[in-house]
Amino acid sequence: MKILVLNCGSSSIKYKLFDMPEKTELSSGGIEKIGLSDSFLKYKTIVGETKFIYKPIAEHTQGVELILSILREASGNAIKTFADIDAVGHRVAHGGDRFKSSTVITQEVVDDIKKCYELAPLHNPANMKGIEAISNILPNVPQVAVFDTAFHQTMQPHAYMYALPYEYYTKYGVRRYGFHGTSHKFVAQRACEFLGLNFENSRLVTAHIGNGGSVTAIKNGKSVDTSMGLTPVEGLMMGTRCGNVDLGVMTYLMDKENLTTKQINDIINKQSGLLGVSGISSDMRDIEKAISEGNERAKLALEMYMHYVLKYIGSYIAVLGGVDAIVFTGGVGENQPILRKYVCEHLNFMGLDFNDELNENSYGKEVELSLPNSKIHVAVIPTNEELAIATDTEELLK
Repeated sequence: MKILVLNCGSSSIKYKLFDMPEKTELSSGGIEKIGLSDSFLKYKTIVGETKFIYKPIAEHTQGVELILSILREASGNAIKTFADIDAVGHRVAHGGDRFKSSTVITQEVVDDIKKCYELAPLHNPANMKGIEAISNILPNVPQVAVFDTAFHQTMQPHAYMYALPYEYYTKYGVRRYGFHGTSHKFVAQRACEFLGLNFENSRLVTAHIGNGGSVTAIKNGKSVDTSMGLTPVEGLMMGTRCGNVDLGVMTYLMDKENLTTKQINDIINKQSGLLGVSGISSDMRDIEKAISEGNERAKLALEMYMHYVLKYIGSYIAVLGGVDAIVFTGGVGENQPILRKYVCEHLNFMGLDFNDELNENSYGKEVELSLPNSKIHVAVIPTNEELAIATDTEELLK
């Protein structure tokens, strides 16, 4: 079964083509700057070559048509005809409390995704563009929606409710939904396979740490708490997002600076985090380079960033009543030894014995970083959200 996975943003489309159930990745790539004159497609051929096509792409249907033509003609014949595509899986950012799992897309599902637009105004409309493009081009091909929020819908009310007047929940759905659910579920299941644990009888803390980041507590295969909330702003300090902050600070700044809600939203989403504190960059590689050059604000930004991660992991161990494994994933989680070392050394009092030498030489690969006598497993599991989407799509359509 050949499954195309699409992740559509407002001006971009990322894709991967899988041959299932072998989980073979046949092709991958992405389109950037849709709607602009300098839009382009970057893709890998079936033999691993990276190529570019520069051409104006006005909207998403054109983009999907270009991707399909590349799969057929320029990717080593990953497909011979469009009919070779057996199904399409879509990443959808927000399913609210309507979707507790991945689902085959029907008109009713489309309508419900649109009802979640106000919860994710930047993401859900863009995700829908991909669904509509496939409906236009390949109307008979089944499609599946895989929601970032679905895995977290097992949280209990005491974990997902905010201590606000209850009417805001009943009127507007104001509650914690969580994100990165596809990644958290994927790495948790894979970590259990890798470490010899039973996913449905285990206590796990998964840390998806990248430009955006979240931590999740997973008990017996179910998410019981997660750091992101109604939006992806809550929780960890991130690349440009502030994470947890005293809400009184926001009203104080709005009064002092005469800021509108749009301006304060821009500050907390795009000007804060590593970028805001360091004044340099949201990219951890730039932060580390600046630290090596003696930049004190970059050093402060990194220390704050790691402290946020440690606080959430520690608190979720308490929520779980102990932990069998801590799993790092995401661009930073997979590739920054100093973060992993910081967290694990602070948990040494719990019997976590850490292989520091192995940690220092581990980048972007599956590895167990705990020593054999450790009471807590620590692992790095590279995430593969596209494969998780393809797997859900295959299982639903079998």
